[in-house]
Amino acid sequence: MKRVVVTGMAGLSPIGLDWPEVEKNLRARQSAVRCMPEWDIIADLNTRLGAPLPEFELPPHYSRKRTRSMGRIGILATRSAELAIEDAGLIDDPILKSGRTGVAYGSSSGSPPAIADIGKMMLTHDMDCMNANTYIQIMPHTTAVNVSVFFGICGRLIPTSTACTSGSLAIGLGYEAIQCGQQTVMVAGGAEEISVSQAAVFDTLFATSTLNDTPTSTPRPFDVDRDGMVVGEGAATFVLEDLDHALARGATIHAEVSGFGTNSDGNHITQPTAETMAAAMRSALEGAKIPAEKIGYVNAHGTATDLGDIAESQATLTALRRGVPVSSLKSYMGHTLGACGSLEAWMTIEMLKRDWYAPTINLSNVDPRCADLDYIVGDGLTQHSEYVMNNNFAFGGVNTSLVFRRWD
Repeated sequence: MKRVVVTGMAGLSPIGLDWPEVEKNLRARQSAVRCMPEWDIIADLNTRLGAPLPEFELPPHYSRKRTRSMGRIGILATRSAELAIEDAGLIDDPILKSGRTGVAYGSSSGSPPAIADIGKMMLTHDMDCMNANTYIQIMPHTTAVNVSVFFGICGRLIPTSTACTSGSLAIGLGYEAIQCGQQTVMVAGGAEEISVSQAAVFDTLFATSTLNDTPTSTPRPFDVDRDGMVVGEGAATFVLEDLDHALARGATIHAEVSGFGTNSDGNHITQPTAETMAAAMRSALEGAKIPAEKIGYVNAHGTATDLGDIAESQATLTALRRGVPVSSLKSYMGHTLGACGSLEAWMTIEMLKRDWYAPTINLSNVDPRCADLDYIVGDGLTQHSEYVMNNNFAFGGVNTSLVFRRWD
């Protein structure tokens, strides 16, 4: 089996468009959550909170011709992929178009405005709102396809449209494709664009925060006073590579992907199951061939919902058998849905490299129903670790766990 390393990483997040900006905001405990007045037109919507990206400009080569099939979600995926490929030093490398490079990428859905155009046509029976790119923008695999086409990548294409595990599942499946020798390089990640439609979906489940007058006080993962999640947007991309190939070309290595576990609850569409969540974590440990005590930090899914926080914390304690240090980055940037798995994995590796782990903000009183873990608060945790774990869980009972190893 091949060893797989991360040679490129980049992300566009609500708390920063590059790692220095993200780190500054994490250390300052700065939330990106704000009130979204543009959502006031939906009178029945309870939440008015979101975490959009900061404004950013695309380079000139993102012409209308090259972006018309993308929608915002495709643009976020493609731009973060470009930054990651540049970070890996592969932007002009022939391997990208050789068939030895593939793409694994996902999102919760396609671009919401394009989906709305289809809905409008169904209601009005008028096709004027549609064009030749409407379907391309709404396809579940629109992120994967647009990344592939933009860079001429013609190896394996693995779409991962699994809601909140889209990004982490892409990293895991990309890792397996290289591990088994099917590809040498994989471009893997997840993206999501913010939309009132997403807020409304969770609003109907009474799962959104309604602290509309105090945006930065929420979400509150694992806190007894949490009142729900906040939706966000962003994208993050990894360049995964066969270790031998990376060493041969003198690549900079950020970390090694040591283990990956994924499974399905097979129980309930929206209610998580702690037993199968724990099983996914154990599977990742088995793949990494390490005991549970080797994990120095866990980046939790941490959505600030009652069922999710309780089940996840209990599963973590069951799988790792101790009160491991844990925090949730969703407290800073909300739930970025299909992007969260890759965004949080990116930030986890960057923290691993610096021996510092961000605290969960807005966590004042841990819910006694949550398991007895070491919930990081205050100024964060300074600690040298060899292995870290990143966990994500999605509607439909899709569970993922990734283990990363420090690379010195």
